[in-house]
Amino acid sequence: MLSVPEKILFVIAVLVALYYGGWRFYQVYRAIRRGQPENRFDHLAARLGRGLWAALTQQTVFKKRPWVSLLHAFVFYGFIYYLLLNVLDVIEGLFPVVLRGGAWNGINLTGDLLTALILLGMIGLVIRRRSRSGQHTFSWNPKTPLHEKVRSGIPRDSAIVATFILFHVGSRLLHRSAQSAELGNDPFQPVAGALGSLLAPLDLNTIAVIEHLFWWGAIGSILVFLPYFAHSKHIHLFLAPLNLAFKKEKPGALRPMDFEKAEETGLGVAKLEDFAWPRLLDAYSCIQCNRCQEVCPAYTTGKALSPAAMLISERYELNDLLPAFASGQPSPRPLMEFATNEESIWACTTCNACIEVCPVGNEQMLHIIDIRRERVMMQGEFPAQLNNAFRGLERNGNPWNLGQDKRMGWAEGLPFEVQTVEQNPSAEVLYWVGCAPSYDPRAQKTARAFAELLSESGVSWAVLGKQEKCTGDAARRAGNEYLFAQLAEENVAVLNAWQGQSPAGAKPKTIVTTCPHCFHTLANEYRDFGGTYTVKHHSQYITELLEAHKLQPLPMSPEGHPSVVYHDPCYLGRHNGVTQEPREVLGAAGLKLLEPSRHGKNSFCCGAGGAQFWKEEEPGTERVSANRYRELKGTGASTIAVGCPFCMAMMNVETAQEPEGSAPQVLDLAELVLQGIRKGDAKAG
Repeated sequence: MLSVPEKILFVIAVLVALYYGGWRFYQVYRAIRRGQPENRFDHLAARLGRGLWAALTQQTVFKKRPWVSLLHAFVFYGFIYYLLLNVLDVIEGLFPVVLRGGAWNGINLTGDLLTALILLGMIGLVIRRRSRSGQHTFSWNPKTPLHEKVRSGIPRDSAIVATFILFHVGSRLLHRSAQSAELGNDPFQPVAGALGSLLAPLDLNTIAVIEHLFWWGAIGSILVFLPYFAHSKHIHLFLAPLNLAFKKEKPGALRPMDFEKAEETGLGVAKLEDFAWPRLLDAYSCIQCNRCQEVCPAYTTGKALSPAAMLISERYELNDLLPAFASGQPSPRPLMEFATNEESIWACTTCNACIEVCPVGNEQMLHIIDIRRERVMMQGEFPAQLNNAFRGLERNGNPWNLGQDKRMGWAEGLPFEVQTVEQNPSAEVLYWVGCAPSYDPRAQKTARAFAELLSESGVSWAVLGKQEKCTGDAARRAGNEYLFAQLAEENVAVLNAWQGQSPAGAKPKTIVTTCPHCFHTLANEYRDFGGTYTVKHHSQYITELLEAHKLQPLPMSPEGHPSVVYHDPCYLGRHNGVTQEPREVLGAAGLKLLEPSRHGKNSFCCGAGGAQFWKEEEPGTERVSANRYRELKGTGASTIAVGCPFCMAMMNVETAQEPEGSAPQVLDLAELVLQGIRKGDAKAG
């Protein structure tokens, strides 16, 4: 189809496009390599397979916005198939062949239908972006810190990408339509054939010109766009599968720091080059969809933090600096000047919602923790209210800053003695009480209720007593990694000594805790400090006791079946996937479960995580806990069931604001089961 001069021109254009496009991609690769080392290359084949499968199935995209995700799927699958179609079109242009009929029918039919779907998808996405809801989705709180080029850059980049896709796919459709008009209708290209019938009345020379022109339009647009590709958000098509592949096995779990390298590298992150390389890959993988912003408790309640804005700002700075940054030059300004600010980084509750919802596998929360580490350990700049918690952890091993001699105060008044591991070294279950149940009066009721259930079940259990210290969760999430490491090492030494007392051949001992934060830290993060344990949340362990008939509560109310709404704690449901067992516990207690719209892994935070419990909440339109409480109360349930002492405290803050008698009661799962046990005892008596 192409003349000899055109073929020469085409080859030159391909070489130029590949040179400039390839060089830009290489610079992106070098920029990502500027990040600090982090091992994400274990089980590489399995990782790459997982990333490819997640991308091809679009399973992460369909987590939210189903109709928009469907439109995106049209474009995505069409793009994948167009990699083949564009090669075939080039063959037709360079050689005197027409790939129709026979074995080509299936390929042409699929390509024809996908062409229509791509155009449908893109038109739908463009309309959606321009709509009122789209404008709201792609906007930011006026307080949200943003790179100075973001507000104008995103609409421009989106317009360029959309124009390219529409022009490229539209040109190919017109090329195929003209070919159909010239060669006769092809039943295996119905869309192109229908359009080609409109061109049929034209003379063959005109049709040939149209076919020729739009071949160049389809293929030439790729060559024009290729040098811009790596600069645009379209690069996520290649980097998102890699990002999904290199994502942590346990998203949200933090890795320890190498304090020995602190003198040469510093602690935490102040500039782009301080990030580990997966963080820089996050910035380049971001599709700028703002889904993480939609689910962020801080942003939802009017605060400055937007995890999307932070990554997008990092990306724009990287684009501005790319040649110099990729060559190893230091970035000229810290992240706090263009990507975030103090108000934003301290608003994060570390709930993991941003990571859970991200369709391309970004780990936004980890960016914030890295920045907090630098602010706390290098600059000594953090909310003043955290001072008391840090001081308490350093001096007394708990953020309440109360003496270790009061650690067993929660057990006072129980009708049995709570044994420590010294008194019962062969105990098969260690109840890790945690700081809140040890020192907070309301949480102490949960600890006593669970202790009664353990006693009722007949299992052999014990506590660490005064040997137990805070797991350090709040210190770590607040950025005080050094303090966390100290606590972790001390606790691991105690736990390993307890675990080592098991006789040979005995079944593994189990740690059970009523606090999801303790559960997460003990189960996932102490491994890096030499502590590998079997850890269960009390909802899981109670479920096991119920299934073994070691606990047999009677239904609360055979006639009325009191209703209950369960609030999924972030560090239990989203961080660790424990959502079913708490509901089984409530079912065994004979309660009617009502679900809020946000539940399970899509639950909404109570506002206490990320060390928020120990400081004042950043200014916004409302408290995070108020937003969640309103939703829970709106179900009409008479009881809010919780599985976390901090969720308990935050919900009680809200019920205290209600007129007397109008608020639902807030009870832990253990308390609800214990009510059924006591009812059974009373009936038996």
